[in-house]
Amino acid sequence: MTIIYMDNNATTRVAPEVFEALMPYLTDDYFNPSSLYEPAHGPAEAITAARRMVAKLLGKARPDEILFTSCATESNNTAVFGTIAANQERRHIVTTGVEHPAIFSVGEDLQRRGLDVDFVPVDSDGNIDKMEFVRALRPDTLMVSVMHANNETGVIYPVGELSRITKETDPSIVFHTDATQTVGKLPIDLRDSFRNVDLLSFSGHKLHAPKGIGALYIRRGTRCRPFLLGGHQEDGRRAGTENVAFIVGLAKALELAMERHDEDEARIVAMRDRLERELLARIPYLEVNGKNAPRLSNTLNVACHFIEGEGILYQLSAQGICASSGSACTSGSLEPSHVLRAMHIPFSAIHGSVRFSLSRYNTDAEIDTVIEVFPGIVDSLRRLSPYWDVKKNEPRPEAMEMLTQTEMPEVRDDGEDTKIRGRIS
Repeated sequence: MTIIYMDNNATTRVAPEVFEALMPYLTDDYFNPSSLYEPAHGPAEAITAARRMVAKLLGKARPDEILFTSCATESNNTAVFGTIAANQERRHIVTTGVEHPAIFSVGEDLQRRGLDVDFVPVDSDGNIDKMEFVRALRPDTLMVSVMHANNETGVIYPVGELSRITKETDPSIVFHTDATQTVGKLPIDLRDSFRNVDLLSFSGHKLHAPKGIGALYIRRGTRCRPFLLGGHQEDGRRAGTENVAFIVGLAKALELAMERHDEDEARIVAMRDRLERELLARIPYLEVNGKNAPRLSNTLNVACHFIEGEGILYQLSAQGICASSGSACTSGSLEPSHVLRAMHIPFSAIHGSVRFSLSRYNTDAEIDTVIEVFPGIVDSLRRLSPYWDVKKNEPRPEAMEMLTQTEMPEVRDDGEDTKIRGRIS
């Protein structure tokens, strides 16, 4: 079966150019870059060159401001816990209700540890409530963490503006952004539009580098203690032998992304928009989550009323199509997405939301296939739904009120209703 991969916000295939660049450091140049003998100098110099490349492509950052990590999750944890460890006089954190679990779950854990964490709400399109954001800032606020773009909906957040507001309120507040979904896709200039950002996280496997490599930008002067102890690597900021091959691969992937940005952007947004337009035209009771907000050009999150996303994904998979019902980090959970809940997506749609995320390797022919297959999948699942009138091919009258309900309707204690509840939730 031919695989049509449309889950690039979860991970991406490694670019051939990246694979070629990193391979020598898995074979001939395998030496530990911290060793003093001559053969180790090559890997050490490769790390230095890669650090310079990453710094340059992030808007002329300083090379010593780039810390290589294993992934964005480690970068996020380092940013938050390292900042708290270095600034224990303040105990208040501000973030949002739609962060990736690598920040959202950390916020919940900090609350259990006794810190005060505010999760700023969003509107029905996923836009951050700026007034609530301003009100959340306090004299004892230590840190703000706001993602640059959402991994589920693709909604882009005004990090430049929010970081400026933060610094104007109190220059000592540390501002962090998780830019995992935007590095290589959107312009990021840490000396211009992002000049008020102190910490920035991202991961290589979202931009065609391998899994297992990420980075954390730490603006010079920002107080942030090491998260991993036990070695002198990364200028004493992260213990552990450096992953030379994947560091080289990350730099090459970022270089390719910048070189091909305009060409890739034009193709990807055209494919995404065509897919969105055709699905909306062919499928009734289908909505786009985040449709009125600025979104990443590669991301389409659609809400199919009255059916379950799990069933959609199984049938898509049977056709060789890979998509997602939300963050890959929470795909094992049957709970509805915390992102969509924060957006107050109606109960009738929140379980039936599916994300398509594209890359430079997707084709128009693949879009054609999804347009052909997806409406039939939705129709077949609705025929099994207790809320769908098969004869009239429309929702049952009692189901129409669910289009505006954001919580699961109360279920009477009888066998049939309990069965219905189980099939929908």
